[in-house]
Amino acid sequence: MVNKFLFTLLISLTSLSLFSQPDFEKAFMKEYERRITQEYLDDVYIPADLEDAIEQIKKLADPEIVAEFKAAPEDTIAVKLHFGLGKWMMVNWGFYEGSRLSHHLKMQGVSFPDDMAQLIIISFHRHLNGVPLDTKTLAKKYAEKRYLEQQKRIIRVDTLAKKRN
Repeated sequence: MVNKFLFTLLISLTSLSLFSQPDFEKAFMKEYERRITQEYLDDVYIPADLEDAIEQIKKLADPEIVAEFKAAPEDTIAVKLHFGLGKWMMVNWGFYEGSRLSHHLKMQGVSFPDDMAQLIIISFHRHLNGVPLDTKTLAKKYAEKRYLEQQKRIIRVDTLAKKRN
């Protein structure tokens, strides 16, 4: 009796996973399309673009912290703030599920939430220091980084497949 129940449950769960994937993708895309048009998500204002994000950070940040941020080297600040400010942006500005800001950055070629946060942090630092933002070059750098990572994964998979044969 128990074996019949477990067998039936296993078959039911397997069939659900086989047929629900396209539905899940449709639902995700429908929600994504809705989210990227919203000015607010979960009562949090979502910047429209990079310039708006910079302005929002200026409004939200303590002036003393901004002064320290400005004085730090660009490469150091991007790493140090990744798990603080960077994670805050990823979660609150909807980089994982999609938002108008994340969509704007995707259209610039930056597709990973970590890269989006780092690009904003670096751009904010450059803005404070009067350095040209040069976002096209930054976006290209992140796109190339992810492309090279993908190529390395492909090579690893090919190497493993050859070893098995």
